[in-house]
Amino acid sequence: MTEPAPRSAFSLRIHQLDQVLERDPDAIDARFERASLLRERGAFEASKRDYLELIRREPAHFAALNDFGTLVLNAGYQEAARSLYSEAVRHHPSNPNGHVNLGNLLFLADEKAEARGHYEAALKLDPDHIHAHRGMGNVLAEIGDTAGARRHRDKGFKNHFLTTLPYRGEAPPISILLLVAASGGNIPTNSLLDDRIFQTTVLVTEYADPAVPLPPHDLVFNSIGDADLSREGLKSAFAVLARTKRPVLNHPAQVLKTGRAANIDRLRGLSNVVVPRVITAPRRLLAGPEATTVIADNGLAFPLLVRAPGFHTGIHFIRVETLEDLAAAVTQFPGNDAWLIEQLDARGPEGLYRKYRVMIVEGKLYPLHLAISRDWKVHYFRADMAHSAENRAKDAAFLDNMTSVLGPRAVAALERISAELGLDYGGIDFAVNAQGDVLFFEANATMVMVPLTSDEKWAYRRPAFERVFAAIRAMLIERSTAAGAT
Repeated sequence: MTEPAPRSAFSLRIHQLDQVLERDPDAIDARFERASLLRERGAFEASKRDYLELIRREPAHFAALNDFGTLVLNAGYQEAARSLYSEAVRHHPSNPNGHVNLGNLLFLADEKAEARGHYEAALKLDPDHIHAHRGMGNVLAEIGDTAGARRHRDKGFKNHFLTTLPYRGEAPPISILLLVAASGGNIPTNSLLDDRIFQTTVLVTEYADPAVPLPPHDLVFNSIGDADLSREGLKSAFAVLARTKRPVLNHPAQVLKTGRAANIDRLRGLSNVVVPRVITAPRRLLAGPEATTVIADNGLAFPLLVRAPGFHTGIHFIRVETLEDLAAAVTQFPGNDAWLIEQLDARGPEGLYRKYRVMIVEGKLYPLHLAISRDWKVHYFRADMAHSAENRAKDAAFLDNMTSVLGPRAVAALERISAELGLDYGGIDFAVNAQGDVLFFEANATMVMVPLTSDEKWAYRRPAFERVFAAIRAMLIERSTAAGAT
């Protein structure tokens, strides 16, 4: 007779907790532990059920509200997370962690003033709260207070530059040393680094102490991806890499070449690639009468796109029609300089604006999305996709057969762009004109892959996401085993 397989420690503990809850359904600690174990295991639906039941029995349970908020936020349910974090703060206004979690979510939602209020509340409760200082650093950087951002980041990262993330796999992990910049501009890696396969240690390069040994690692993943925002972090990464012989993904030397203006210069002249004119000018000139000369001398004309360097997702990015519009825009921007960008006509045959995104993994292109919008500023999460089955059908066609939709001429141009970039991981945003040429918008390592919700309308996108995730996992595993571990 075959002996039953022994239970894992996880299964055994779940069984023990089930027995406790059968005897006493109001055993809150047991229910919370069960929900937490399931969350750590990646069992979203089962964990969600436990959290909901726990909150039904004890609506003010801080840890349940907080951890459930994190669970749904990581799954892409931002509004649900906001509600849970808000309840945690409402019931526990003297807990600084609740303020920080809600502040972080509000910052992501571009509600900077509200986020700042919660960071300030957290610091009033706990002046040494490192995550509140980090959040304040991000907020102050967004509004152009560079000195204030530096003061808070110093408090948030000095002597706290190494963090080992939880590992919940059962086999021996592949160890990743993940380089990040305190200033931001990092690749979002939550959905890329599966914590059932990879043990990740995060190192903040600007604050790395050379006297502290690097943790054992099989691979270095440089997640600092914004060459305009994070130059200090990228340059600091060289000192870290000098201390390891392990393989490096997205070497800082390659990423440093991918600034927005630098990309325009290096990609201009590539066959079948159309790049806009871009100039960098002091904001004070663009806000005054000299702006006319700056525009004319550089061959530009209205309408123009004007942007503050180092920002993404449409922040500090405006279309201007007149000199008055330009002056009003740059007056509100942070920093000393602004970019003036020629607007390329990205409208499709129906008159709507289009933006395609392809991801790059080891030089291979993977279609990620087509966003269609009535607005010139096209972002997938703001575009006319959720409420248009017709637009989603066009997106699906692109994901199913990129070459058929774009044409071989455009695909070949994208391959040339990828080869020029030389990134192990990155992405390209673009449109295609009537001649089949690529209208280049942006290319770098920080392209976001926003987690898909369980809404069935997005089911058609899942295979495309999984292809990218599978390619990244395969690359990480292959590179990590290329040589012996440190």
